[in-house]
Amino acid sequence: MLYVSISYSYSPDFKSPESWFKRTAGYAGIFECLAKENRVISVKQINYEGEASHNGVEYQFVNLNRGKTHFPFKLNRFIKSLKPDVVIVQGLHNPIQLILLRSVLNKNAKIIVHHHAEKPLPGIKKYAQKLADRYTDAYLFASMDMGLDWVKKGNISSARKIHEVMEVSSNFHPVEGALAEQKTGVSGNPAFLWVGRLNANKDPLNVVRAFLKYLKAHPDARLYMIYHTDELLADIKALLEANPQGNAIKLIGKVLHNDLLYWFNSADFLISGSHYEGSGTAVCEAMSCGCIPIVTDIFSFRMITDNGKCGILYEAGNEPTLLDVLNQIGELDLEEKRELCLRYFREKLSFPAIAKHIQEIAKSL
Repeated sequence: MLYVSISYSYSPDFKSPESWFKRTAGYAGIFECLAKENRVISVKQINYEGEASHNGVEYQFVNLNRGKTHFPFKLNRFIKSLKPDVVIVQGLHNPIQLILLRSVLNKNAKIIVHHHAEKPLPGIKKYAQKLADRYTDAYLFASMDMGLDWVKKGNISSARKIHEVMEVSSNFHPVEGALAEQKTGVSGNPAFLWVGRLNANKDPLNVVRAFLKYLKAHPDARLYMIYHTDELLADIKALLEANPQGNAIKLIGKVLHNDLLYWFNSADFLISGSHYEGSGTAVCEAMSCGCIPIVTDIFSFRMITDNGKCGILYEAGNEPTLLDVLNQIGELDLEEKRELCLRYFREKLSFPAIAKHIQEIAKSL
């Protein structure tokens, strides 16, 4: 079977295939596993033109419709020329492009749309999505509940088209704790990790406030915060400076992505405060290392944690609830939770598991 993945966005900051491969490592493994039994072509517009092959996937870097356009005639004709059996359209916010694609594809070709954190469009754009839905054979959402929300709002016609498939995965793996801690310097009993932007949606302030209260009864605990944007950094620093336990929260800042392997293997728990996520890369990466997630009770995190079986869920923005959760972790069997994380990652969240599921969906269409 020939799969073609297409993104209608133009990414001019990437000037070579190698830079694009590095950027997409979090999800390219899905195509690489799919390519073991199929032919897979990824079509992408970056600041480079040419063909490349990487880990079994054929890449076509083209510049046929630079920039955002609702009428990518040249690009769609190029996709048609590849004669795909299945086209995977990346993102749900390209309804006009998808309608035009359907008009030129072979009638037997199937269109699967992969959700990437988009929310249902309102107004006249909603009608464009409803029209595009007529020509879409299946949708991939990280959470079934997230997809059902699109059905409830009327942007997607039927729940039968929705399939629960993780958006990204992880190349990380368990590492001996002593080796990891030697590289990171993490201490703490227990040790917690934050990985993400310091913005309102991620809600680091709620996490910091709850953790500072947790420290009163657990002074040996430590929280390490890794972040690559710092919108709320000044507010966090003010909280830490005003609290006698503030030095137990370590503001690490940016680290190389590959080094996160050692951070996830150094910490006992990953904390997230997100109010909305399309999936949850950091949570997935943590679980691939056996780091237990303490995350908000949102659609995507329910799926990633197997409804909390692999971690702990709490209400987003609720400081007392998070504090209660933190105070209860001493009752957990950490080894059992770690094993649940690793097993669920392998069976549901890993690249081979995701690719297998996509292949099963495609064959069923």
